[in-house]
Amino acid sequence: MIANLIDIARTFLSAYYEIFYDLFKFVIIAYFLLLNFSYLLTTIISFKFLREYVYRLKSIVIEDLIFSSQPPPVTLLAPAYNEAATIVESVKSLMYLNYPDYEVIVINDGSKDATLDKLKNAYQLKKAARGPLSEIETAEIKQIYQSQRYPNLWVIDKENGGKADALNTGINYCQTPLFCAMDSDSILEKDALIRLVRPFLENENTVAAGGIIRVVNGCKIKSGQVTDVKLPKNILAGFQTTEYLRAFLSGRMGWDVLNATLIISGAFGIFQRKTAVKVNGYDTSTVGEDMDLVVKMHHYCQKIDQPYKVTYVPDPVAWTEVPEDLTTLGKQRQRWQIGLYQTMTKHKEMLLNPKYGLVGMVAFPYFYFLEMLGPLIELPGYILLGIAIILGKVAGIYTVLLLMVAFVFGITLSIVSIGLEEMTFRRFSNLGDLAKLYLLAILENFGFRQMTAYWRIKGILAAIRGTNSGWGEMKRKGFGNDS
Repeated sequence: MIANLIDIARTFLSAYYEIFYDLFKFVIIAYFLLLNFSYLLTTIISFKFLREYVYRLKSIVIEDLIFSSQPPPVTLLAPAYNEAATIVESVKSLMYLNYPDYEVIVINDGSKDATLDKLKNAYQLKKAARGPLSEIETAEIKQIYQSQRYPNLWVIDKENGGKADALNTGINYCQTPLFCAMDSDSILEKDALIRLVRPFLENENTVAAGGIIRVVNGCKIKSGQVTDVKLPKNILAGFQTTEYLRAFLSGRMGWDVLNATLIISGAFGIFQRKTAVKVNGYDTSTVGEDMDLVVKMHHYCQKIDQPYKVTYVPDPVAWTEVPEDLTTLGKQRQRWQIGLYQTMTKHKEMLLNPKYGLVGMVAFPYFYFLEMLGPLIELPGYILLGIAIILGKVAGIYTVLLLMVAFVFGITLSIVSIGLEEMTFRRFSNLGDLAKLYLLAILENFGFRQMTAYWRIKGILAAIRGTNSGWGEMKRKGFGNDS
């Protein structure tokens, strides 16, 4: 009986495989070739320019940069929703930044936990008056507080409106020419702000700049700073460590060299306030508000023929806690895909439009076809390859080619990305951690990437149905107990 069922299953799989693989094999292989060729191109570009960048860094003394270049005042905007586990430590990291003139505005977006109470107790908050300088529409403001311990720390308590709404509140009350948008659960390194402001000092046309996001899980934290970089013990967090290195060191560095940066992470980016106000701030109808703002800036500056620069800087670091369970990680990836879909479809007039230069002709098509729609091809490709292995048909030229472009090529690029990290910034001093990182770069291709593709497809379908998503709540372990 069991043997008969196995034969029936193999017959069904064989029929499925023959029909669909013959129809889609060229599309699937073309997708993986284009995707990995894009990764390869940005990696090659990154390799060359990262080496040059790190060489230039050796001649820069941060203290000299601070005191000789007169950096403009900056306001850090940290929206918070149910961040009681990490909020005190995160804010503490912002109080000791190596920067001469800055303010911090924490926007409590109607948290249901003890976020506001912890801030009040830790930083001696008192009610204070502060007026808005712009009128971007936001949810109602309940109260404004100023710290008695740190006069440059402000907290705005408001009704819940979502992350974009909270950031818009911060923009309204920002009094400086630049603002830094970040996550309240992130930790900035002491020199991060001055390093990220540097593009604005070097080029007056800079309207936005983003830094690198690194995974804090597993690292040792003391007094609001990462004191010892360690690889996470949790395997999901470890996989995300390799992902982040690949995305930032290989991906965004390459796009920056091409002057086609479309994404600045919402966890750490600096923006010119006046341009952000002119595009009406963050879009509250999308969950991809960080990417949407950058695309709107491209759109606006191109439309009025204004010289501008959107850039990525690889050495300013924000450390963030990543999900360590499948449920939270899956919701995060679905939310990211919804945001990507909303931004791409909202600004689709830029797609293959020469008016927008490399942004419209190269970056936008890449994100539209390969990142937004790609999972619809990628996951079926993995399934068909699995069926081919079950049926013993891996010897076919197309199956072998798919195996090469989907796995061998992907593994190689991940390993090269880690090599870029080791060649440039060398944050992992423990050789055991470095060896595990290389192993994770191999293992992530067998299960983790397939799950990610599945979650992204769920995100696409949710976006098509018009499903939106508010704050991405995550189980927090916190950064430590010292305050």
